[in-house]
This record gives sequence, C-alpha cells and structure tokens, in this order.
Amino acid sequence: MTPIFALILHKAGVVDDSAIELLEVARKIDPAAKPIAVAVGVGEELDSVCHQLSLSYQEIWKVAHEQLAHLNAEVVRQALQKIIPAGSIVLCAHEHFGIDLGPGLSIKLSAAYVSDIVGIDAVDGAVLNVIRQEFGGQVSAHVRCDISSGAVITVRPGAFKPIQLASFNGTVIDKSSEIGPLVSKRQYLSTVVAESGDVDITKQTILVSVGRGIQEKDNISIAEELAEELGAAVSCSRPVVDAKWLEKSRQVGTSGKTVKPKVYLACGISGAFQHIAGLKGNPFIVAINKNPKAPIFQVADVGIVDDLLEFLPELTNKIRDMRTVSAK
Repeated sequence: MTPIFALILHKAGVVDDSAIELLEVARKIDPAAKPIAVAVGVGEELDSVCHQLSLSYQEIWKVAHEQLAHLNAEVVRQALQKIIPAGSIVLCAHEHFGIDLGPGLSIKLSAAYVSDIVGIDAVDGAVLNVIRQEFGGQVSAHVRCDISSGAVITVRPGAFKPIQLASFNGTVIDKSSEIGPLVSKRQYLSTVVAESGDVDITKQTILVSVGRGIQEKDNISIAEELAEELGAAVSCSRPVVDAKWLEKSRQVGTSGKTVKPKVYLACGISGAFQHIAGLKGNPFIVAINKNPKAPIFQVADVGIVDDLLEFLPELTNKIRDMRTVSAK
C-alpha cells in the first residue's frame, strides 16, 4: 500500500478546514489508507495543532524548527524531503503555500505532480485518474497520473466534502530531530494586515454574495435588501471590487478574505476556484446564476438557474411576507 501523507495548514494554533478534506481525498485514492498528517511549524501552537489532528488522524508527524516559524516553501521542501519515504503520495491544499510548495517538492521526491484537482475518477494500479478544471471552470479535464514513483497532489479547497469520521486518539510522532539544518535564500520580513471595512464579513453567519452577474453598481441595493431581511451581510467576488462597486473588505476569495458562514448565497458568481477557496467550514451554498453550466453549481447545495435581478426581489418579498405572517 502506497503511504499517503497530508500536509496540514494551520494558523495561530488552529487547523485549517482543508485537513479534513484531505482525509476524503486519501480515502478516494485508497479506501484502506491510513493517511499520516504532517504538521510543520514551531512553538507551543504546534502542540495544539497536533492535538486537534489527533482527533481525526491515527498518526501525526510533528516537525518543529526555528526556520519554520513563518512558512517558507523553500525550507519546508528540505524538511519533507528528509522524512517522506520514496514512492509516497503527498496531499496539500491548493492555495498560496501549496502552489509554491508542490512543484519543487515533487522534483525533490522524484514524484509526479498534479495541481488543483477537484475530483478523482478511479485508481487503476499505478495509475491515478483525476479531474481538473480549465478555462475558469468551463471545461473538466480528466488526467492520468503515474503514481508508481509517488506523487505530490494539490487539492482545491472545498472541492471534496469532508466525511463524518469516528473520533480517534491519534499518536503524535516527533520527527523534528530528523530534519537537520535548514537554509533558505528567502527571508521573512513582515506581515501586512489588510484594512478592515465597515462590516467584518469573516464573522457573519449568513452572506449574500454578488458577482459580475449583478451587472451594475445600482443593482447591489437588491442584494442589500435581501441581506437586511435575512439578517446577513453583503459580500462579493473580485470583479465587483475591480469595478469599484464594493470595497475590498467585502471580497471573498484567495485575494480577498476567507469566510466561514453557515449559509452562503452566491448571486451571479461564476464559481472560479479563486473565489471558492475563500469559503471554509463547509457552508450551505445556494447558487443563483442564469448560466446552467456555471462552475458554482458543482459545489452548491442548492442551484437556481434564473436571472438574479428578477429572482432576488421575489425572494426578498417572500421572506418579508413570511415574517409578516409569523408576527401576527
């Protein structure tokens, strides 16, 4: 059985949601797999990360080093090369760090590299059939990958729904002493914190998010009326910010903010991975788009094919009527 490792992202001692999603990917590759979580970092926060992982993973490898205080793909590649066995499969989330880490790590491990997968077709011996999306999600590409010498695979966040697993009391193994010295030509300078706006969308339970399909700035009031009825806030995709219809602090996605609402209404949003990557916590996604082939429908729990400029006012009125009836 090919060993499968999941490289875990974490921040301020909190494990990223992708950790559970990678478990589902490992299960699809090999239903009998017992994937090993690899947590890298430094300090007491890493102990908290390992404890959280022990509830889902049976085995966790802890890699602590002063050079890992701030994630640097250059030094993480060096560390993983020293502890990951040849022929292994390494999974990581396809976001800023994973995109930087993956290609070089596959070279160091002499393994295949597949980026940004959204699905797995089948495993046939040493051949893994995966699904990627091209042209902004308009085309699904089926890719055959030879994993006989191992593979490094980056997984699109949110593409694999986490499965309900039994709680473990996993074993933490400290691999820190095995990585030796780490050197890097890159140096951490500082962290620039994004300016906060009038509304913090990262703390909202419900978000009404608008995209290019809203057509013009004046139409955003339609989404605002719905948000008011729902007790929600209005967020958006990047095209809306680029058009200066809403401020940057409202943007969801890799170049915006990461949000964890319980309900997410995607209104006129195509569903490019840069936007979907900003959704964490497995929210209930309702997509409204007049294009039935929009990629957003592939991740939505409920899909509505309609003109949002007509649908949203109807929905707002219906909610308003329901509130009036319940108040009597």
